[in-house]
Amino acid sequence: MSDSVPSQLDPRDLLQLLDVARKLAQPFELNDLLTEIIDAGRHVLRADRGTVFLYDAPNRELTSAVATGVDEIRFSIDLGIAGECARERKIVNVPDCYVDERFNQDIDKATGYRTNCLITVPLVGLDNELVGVVQLLNAEKGRFDEDDERMATLLASQAAAAIQRVRLNNERLVKLKLEGDLDIARNIQMGVLPDTLPDLSGYEMASFARPADQTGGDIYDVVEFGEQRALMLLADATGHGIGPALSVTSVRAMLRVGLRISQQLDDLFTHINDQLCDDLPANRFVTALLGVLDAKAHRVEYQAAGQGPLLHYHRSTGECEWRGANTVPWGIMDGVPLDPPEVLTLEPGDFWVLLTDGFYEAADPQGEQLGKERIGQIVHELRDASAQTVVDAMVKEVDTFAAGEPQADDLTALVVKRAGA
Repeated sequence: MSDSVPSQLDPRDLLQLLDVARKLAQPFELNDLLTEIIDAGRHVLRADRGTVFLYDAPNRELTSAVATGVDEIRFSIDLGIAGECARERKIVNVPDCYVDERFNQDIDKATGYRTNCLITVPLVGLDNELVGVVQLLNAEKGRFDEDDERMATLLASQAAAAIQRVRLNNERLVKLKLEGDLDIARNIQMGVLPDTLPDLSGYEMASFARPADQTGGDIYDVVEFGEQRALMLLADATGHGIGPALSVTSVRAMLRVGLRISQQLDDLFTHINDQLCDDLPANRFVTALLGVLDAKAHRVEYQAAGQGPLLHYHRSTGECEWRGANTVPWGIMDGVPLDPPEVLTLEPGDFWVLLTDGFYEAADPQGEQLGKERIGQIVHELRDASAQTVVDAMVKEVDTFAAGEPQADDLTALVVKRAGA
């Protein structure tokens, strides 16, 4: 075994290697490339069979993605000749396999093939990254010599770079596809949000939604029904991303379908909860507020399934009344017995502020959370402003408070204000 590569090459060998390098530079699928590497190695070194073992760094394993004459093999780099080659990053040249204790004869016994000699070469790519090893069996001349080692080393350097290139290109394509799929999912999710909010006499509404990722686990909806009445939904699925986005988009769809069957608050609430219990895995749930605003009676009736805090700002006294959830989140237990809906009365100038926890739990660089007191202070200071002005101010406060820290959770707001003072 030689640890160095002589500087001189036979011109015929050089032409062969240049031809291999040209082939490996072409665009390939990974398996096709590995097959090309094996074929090139067999041709250049006059070998009978070959295998490319790719290195799985997290598991410290080698796996034979492509091999001639055998099925896929997976094993630790602490084992065997290929494992030694990967660990040491050196050529292992075995002239007589059956007298070498490192050689595993089981594969020969299983396949009926006899391995007389072999050479194993590390595939080390750019940035000294171990890509895998290539192993060639049974040289035509009876054993692999120093010339073969020299040729194998140069072949391996070309092969390693080609594998890295294909992998990077595949990762890029997967990333582009994923980003495209996420954009589609985001467009679908944002597309189901209401374009406009109901115009109820004596009331104004404003909303905001900004996911932490391309898709989020929050959603809101406001549906006008009956005379001067609106159904309000604010929902927050555990986590954020594709899974929670699907959950809350399903919630909105259930609500719209349920309204065609019943306009009773508790019926809708129970229908959605029981369906989510069937649909969601055990570790998933949705917190939500489902309420009805009656603009003629100036009343809100609601059920808060794990959703809170909820702010009722009293304009006449300047009091921030914080309310909590009154039942368990959706999707945890079906057939949940419901108490009568919570009720609040909106006096002139009052605000009803519904926020997901991305607002309250927004953190500054030191880890301090924004908290509900700052939210209440904003509403109090802007008590005579519009609902939209209050929403804009709360979003600005979150961004200022975070001071450039990444948004950790989805931000969704729904604010109702009764006109007058």
